[in-house]
Amino acid sequence: MTKNEIKLNVEPVAECSVLVTLQPLAAGSSGNYAQYMAHFSDAIRQSLATVLMNVTPAYNTILVDYLPYRVSEEHFISQLKSILTEAMATYSSESDTRNIIELPAYYSNETALDLDRYQAKGLSLDDIIHYHTSQTYSVSAIGFIPGFAFMSDVVEPLVLPRHFTPRLNVPKGSIAIADSKTAVYPSDSPGGWNIIGNCPISLFDHAQLTQANQMHDQLYLLNVGDSVRFKAISKQEFAELGGDVGHG
Repeated sequence: MTKNEIKLNVEPVAECSVLVTLQPLAAGSSGNYAQYMAHFSDAIRQSLATVLMNVTPAYNTILVDYLPYRVSEEHFISQLKSILTEAMATYSSESDTRNIIELPAYYSNETALDLDRYQAKGLSLDDIIHYHTSQTYSVSAIGFIPGFAFMSDVVEPLVLPRHFTPRLNVPKGSIAIADSKTAVYPSDSPGGWNIIGNCPISLFDHAQLTQANQMHDQLYLLNVGDSVRFKAISKQEFAELGGDVGHG
């Protein structure tokens, strides 16, 4: 999808919140929404920092929360439209390409808690490793819990519905799949996604919340617009990077 094939809609959705929606003009047009959302979000943060509370990109939308005692809704929306128009004009898929972040992944009988569900589909652990590491994923949204990055899309053989009944506790670092999305649980959490392995590195440190400037500092390892690849590692490498098989 190119910038000639999209339209940005800007409308207020609450007393101090505006929703930006990316709309494709051509039926069936497709593209890297995440790259656009990251580019536009960066432009908003840089240009409107003094009146912002939060900028939250997700898939094809950006929720912008502003400080109503510093700017009127009318003036804020006018500024926002101007910033987005300029950002659209300066967007380049080549210049805005993010670095690929490589995540170590230990796929094993100990960490692939839902291996049996894939085996029922006729896939072995080696098949899972091959398919899951063959893709470059794009971070489309951050949500559910801090640092939980929704990435799309896995290849068709890995597509699997989430559990009907979620687990009460999914171990930190669990690499998971639900439908066509994949993710890594950044902390121990309830969850219903299918677990295929574990990533031993930390994606989010709660201590950062009290130290970081949330409008300018990156709180998470993965952010909307990032590209991600998984690299299979051995049990020894997993342990050396701080992984705990017993915990998994």
